[in-house]
Amino acid sequence: LGAGKTVVAVVAMLAAIQAGYQAALMAPTEVLAEQHYKKLVAWFNLLHLPVELLTGSTKVAKRREIHSQLETGELPVLVGTHALIQEAVNFHKLGLVVIDEQHRFGVQQRAKLQQKGESPHFLAMTATPIPRTLALTLHGDLDVSQIDELPPGRQPIQTTTLTGRQRKKAYDLIRREIVQGRQVYVVLPLVEESEKLDVKSAVEEHQKLAEKVFPEFKIGLLHGRMTSVEKDQTISAFRDNQTQILVSTTVVEVGVDVPNATVMLIENAERFGLSQLHQLRGRVGRGVHRSYCLLMRGAGSTDATERLKVLEQSQDGFFIAEMDMRLRGPGQVLGTKQSGLPDFALASLVEDQEVLELARGAAFRVMEKDESLNSWPLLRRELEWRYQKMMGGSILN
Repeated sequence: LGAGKTVVAVVAMLAAIQAGYQAALMAPTEVLAEQHYKKLVAWFNLLHLPVELLTGSTKVAKRREIHSQLETGELPVLVGTHALIQEAVNFHKLGLVVIDEQHRFGVQQRAKLQQKGESPHFLAMTATPIPRTLALTLHGDLDVSQIDELPPGRQPIQTTTLTGRQRKKAYDLIRREIVQGRQVYVVLPLVEESEKLDVKSAVEEHQKLAEKVFPEFKIGLLHGRMTSVEKDQTISAFRDNQTQILVSTTVVEVGVDVPNATVMLIENAERFGLSQLHQLRGRVGRGVHRSYCLLMRGAGSTDATERLKVLEQSQDGFFIAEMDMRLRGPGQVLGTKQSGLPDFALASLVEDQEVLELARGAAFRVMEKDESLNSWPLLRRELEWRYQKMMGGSILN
């Protein structure tokens, strides 16, 4: 969370370009892709290296220009969303693929981008701290590095769980921070009122805060149903301090970087997983000022108190992810079933780390002896069957 993943990607990209290859960076949302693009342009322009951005919103003429520059090799770096894996996108010599928040993409999508080059090097990045056992299972074929330090000058974020009765306390803190020139996020779980779950919709919350609670401040609204242009306008207005409060659904969890924001108020915090809450909390505390994360608990959610306590007590994403996995199970931690995560009949990712390490070691030794697996026909057959099942019928080569 602001710990310097982008810098690592840039160093790898420069190494690829220096060796005569092209590099591609794929991010899950347009907001995030654009943020990466702006950072890369600022750095690479100094080295006179062109960078382009390709997303669903890219105009047809611009898209054609990018396609042709990629094929001739005059464009060394391309940033984008899953628009990068469309058939029309052909690289001259792709040497490095970087995927950000890679668990947000399906196995096939990641493979498609890698197939655009001849065995390009692969760097996966995520701000989601993944427990070691889960990392071994998901990324068993990768070398995993963890950046577990914060940049110098960062202060720990003060995290507090509140109930509805203590709402005034939260609003007082928000008012105090804005008067001092800071900004605030208010995050909600759903976009529209669902009859089953009494969740405040972002639209209503925005109206309530703007009319009744903070009429003296400017308040922005960000949710998943908006077009990417509307989202960008809203985020830019917040980044430039034209709005002091940003009411948002979880669209904000990845990639929005506003160092001036010091308060994160999360409504119905019990509805989020711990890892997700930790990521949301990482949107504040990016500047030099003291920051606060307020976890607002919904009525009748007493069992959630234990879970939320973990966040009050720890700022360590890996510890939090480990606890999250113990409490909710591995499939839930990543928030996606398409992560290719196996269902084990007997093994437990929480308890069986040693066995997992042994299995991984054995797999590497097998591959060293015979990469084709011809010496182990049963193992080969099982692997081919599992691979096809996972990849929707693709043949393992």
